[in-house]
Amino acid sequence: MIRKIGIIATALSMALTGASVHAKVSEEDAKKLGGELTPMGAIQAANADGSIPAWTGGITSAPEGYSVGDHHPNPFPEDKVLFEITASNYKEYADFLSEGQKKLFEAYPDTYRMPVYQTRRSASNPQAIYDATKVNATNAELLDDGNGIKGAVLGVPFPMPQTGMEAIWNHILRYRGAAVERNGGQAAVTTSGDYNVIGFDEQLMIKYAEEGATPEKLTEENILFMFKQKVTKPARLAGTALLVHETVDQVKEPRKAWTYNTGQRRVRLAPNIAYDTPGTAADGLRTTDDFDMFNGSPNRYNWKLVGKQEMFVAYNNYALHSDNVSYDEILHANHVNPDLTRWEKHRVWVVEATLKEGFRHIYQKRVFFIDEDSWQIQVADMYDNRGELYRVGVAYGVNYYEVPTQWSTLDAYYDLNSRRYLAIGLDNEEAMYDFSIRPRDVEFTPQALRREGKR
Repeated sequence: MIRKIGIIATALSMALTGASVHAKVSEEDAKKLGGELTPMGAIQAANADGSIPAWTGGITSAPEGYSVGDHHPNPFPEDKVLFEITASNYKEYADFLSEGQKKLFEAYPDTYRMPVYQTRRSASNPQAIYDATKVNATNAELLDDGNGIKGAVLGVPFPMPQTGMEAIWNHILRYRGAAVERNGGQAAVTTSGDYNVIGFDEQLMIKYAEEGATPEKLTEENILFMFKQKVTKPARLAGTALLVHETVDQVKEPRKAWTYNTGQRRVRLAPNIAYDTPGTAADGLRTTDDFDMFNGSPNRYNWKLVGKQEMFVAYNNYALHSDNVSYDEILHANHVNPDLTRWEKHRVWVVEATLKEGFRHIYQKRVFFIDEDSWQIQVADMYDNRGELYRVGVAYGVNYYEVPTQWSTLDAYYDLNSRRYLAIGLDNEEAMYDFSIRPRDVEFTPQALRREGKR
């Protein structure tokens, strides 16, 4: 049962006094951003008992000794574990856990733990993102029953969401820099703890956030972002590549995708790289739209903004991010090594997606728990077509404070049926993300994919 802070009583009454559920945000309401609400639309104040502090700006400078290119040192090295949630006591904290989190305690009672630390509301973004978000608040609109947006750029489009669809678009369009290159990989971990790392080189170019972007230009070009991924290992898969162009208006022009196959040495259109198509080299442990906790068109689901709740989520996971730990230390049987995780109490938006009649997906229902400070999905509970819990997604977050942006260092997808899990974002033994790149559009074409996909 969700312990609601109350979307009607709290979030909307604070942000949208007197507004109907589907009304646009007024200029007067938007003035609350940066006041009683944070610039991103979160409740600025502490919670009733002070276990969630007030937001005071998040991380605004890097710790001493940090240089761009480093794995990010922990800005809170003196923090200690306050208590642990385990299989023996998790019911005491049931109001602050998702159904999927509870299932993990039940599935792995001897090993699954949550070390809980004091809450650090560390999420932060550049001032330009805050400024753009305030403008978006009164201008952004959903297109075609929510299958696209208009009137927004750079910041989140709906900092005072009135529907579940608006909230999920905030996650999709949350700021992660204008472009990023990352080297790392994923591992499907067996029940015995064995795994093989699939290596990736990836580039993400976010047209929505690039310098000079305007709502009008986005509408004209109809590209939100471009994503390119090349498999680097093992040898049998090396060179396989994927290119995605994500569109603004997905009814006018759906997502475009291409793959490069090393055996055929050909680039092919891949219209099925969407929805519940199995993820690349994921051993059947995630869908395409599981990537980044959720991506792509939301058109197969009905979206409901359930409310807000306080919840234990994986936040400030700098130990899990460190280049001083190996993949063997991270990837334990059944779940990520609990000793490397950090859990804190934060407020989250709760969004429920239920499959529309006449549409197909392996998930009949999904429940997303979205951090109010960053719009990052922290936990996703996925249900199968029998209504049973199927998978649990967990995003282990950090602040990449050179940007700054709150993002996950590792995403884990726990399959409750096979008792296996997939870990995405392994980079402890690789170079750190590079947010300084500024690629050109020509680097995200099928021709470029063919050139780069060759072994």
